[in-house]
Amino acid sequence: MPETTKYKLLEKTKAAGCAAKIPPHVLTGLLKLLPADPLASVRLLTATDSNEDAAVVSIPQGVALVQTLDFFTPIVNDPFAFGQIAAANSLSDVYAMGGAPWCAMNIVCFPVQEYPVALLADILAGGASKLAEAGVALAGGHSVNDPEIKYGLSVTGLIDPESIAANTGLKPGQALMLTKPLGTGILSTAVKACWDGAEEIEADIIKWASRLNVGPSKVISELRLTAATDITGFGLGGHLLEMAQASGVDIELETDALPLLPRAVELTESGLLPAGSFANKKYRMPDTRIARGVNEFLVDIVFDAQTSGGVVLALERHQVERAREILSAWGDAGHIIGAVLPKTGGPRLHLR
Repeated sequence: MPETTKYKLLEKTKAAGCAAKIPPHVLTGLLKLLPADPLASVRLLTATDSNEDAAVVSIPQGVALVQTLDFFTPIVNDPFAFGQIAAANSLSDVYAMGGAPWCAMNIVCFPVQEYPVALLADILAGGASKLAEAGVALAGGHSVNDPEIKYGLSVTGLIDPESIAANTGLKPGQALMLTKPLGTGILSTAVKACWDGAEEIEADIIKWASRLNVGPSKVISELRLTAATDITGFGLGGHLLEMAQASGVDIELETDALPLLPRAVELTESGLLPAGSFANKKYRMPDTRIARGVNEFLVDIVFDAQTSGGVVLALERHQVERAREILSAWGDAGHIIGAVLPKTGGPRLHLR
């Protein structure tokens, strides 16, 4: 990671509308600072430096396209790391369906009158580093001069049309495996509050939220899984309920088996639950049944809004060990956190 300029990105997090585009001369200078993209000349039929209004992209025959878009305000103070996390988060939706990202476009809002351009350069460099790691061509992007910093990507991926992991593919008896620990919403709230140990907390967020979900994608494609989802803004509970409702099943979670980021429970006990996580829990309580004795703070974490979280893989029991082998080869771990149950007609998420 290159040396980055130190700024408190989280100081600029008030909602605001987008305004005029960032001046062309500013963008031109920034783009020259980014490393050359060798994939652009191979996958793009238009040039990124010729001011085209759109990109023309070549794709192999026999594949389908996966398209997704995501961007958000900073969850850490380090601008390069924020760019990495935002890019990893945007790429994750493609990985979670079993696809491979092919090309992407930047989406950036930035207050050019308030912050030096070097800060924006760090954010874009962080995003570019993740695209390079993922083997994705940068096809261009769009920028706005906005009072609030926002960054993310529009991503196009490739997928085998006969092997797509979807929300509708859960089957009773399947085991549910999660590939990253939970708690990024809680930890980022602590960083924003300058909580005791904020630098170490931020380092834990960066470590996990900047990781690409390539390993889970490899599991999906090799084992031809029918269902998976990445865990982002609706929290683990919210995204699993989306799958349960789409598939017509119930889900049981073992709360004591959930992998957690360091200090996640402690910080939750201190009241550092972000508003989005509280809203997730309130909205989904009618669909949730909590067994006696379940730790109330683990319930909060189940609904914590994640950024660039892990992937939940729905596996047949005989696939569990092979899935762990594949994940291990990519530096990931697989935690069995629950199972898919037949539909009961009552709440669809059971916490035990």
